Amino acid sequence: MPSETTPPRRRLKAVEEHSAGGLVVDRDTLRAALIARRDRRGRLLWSLPKGHIEDGESAVQAALREVEEETGIVGRVLAPLGVIDYWFTAPDRRVHKTVHHYLMEAAGGDLSDEDIEVEAVAWVPLGALSARLAYPDERRLAVRAPELLADSA
Repeated sequence: MPSETTPPRRRLKAVEEHSAGGLVVDRDTLRAALIARRDRRGRLLWSLPKGHIEDGESAVQAALREVEEETGIVGRVLAPLGVIDYWFTAPDRRVHKTVHHYLMEAAGGDLSDEDIEVEAVAWVPLGALSARLAYPDERRLAVRAPELLADSA
């Protein structure tokens, strides 16, 4: 129970957000394109490219667009990789975010960090993804890639 000097806790509105992205792989070199962003503490965190699903866009269309915008690589979807959902708090709301991930094959483009939201991009060997990816849920998805690649060959 709050004391008389403690202000009452404000209840934040809960909202749903949906994003899509994926793991885009160069089959010739068995490397995947990752992006890095700085967190609030200034740490460089490596992750899978992803972003909001725009109005009228499917999750697959959004995943392909976001991968190209954030990495410069044009992808072709091979298989669903998995869904991650989590909660976070913004200043004015609690957000339940659902992110649809796809395994993609690199079909063109050049690796580029021109997207303003991305600090760096890199091709990372599939075997090194678990060590490089910052988020456990993304590491869990990435370990599925070799098996899914074999199935789609």
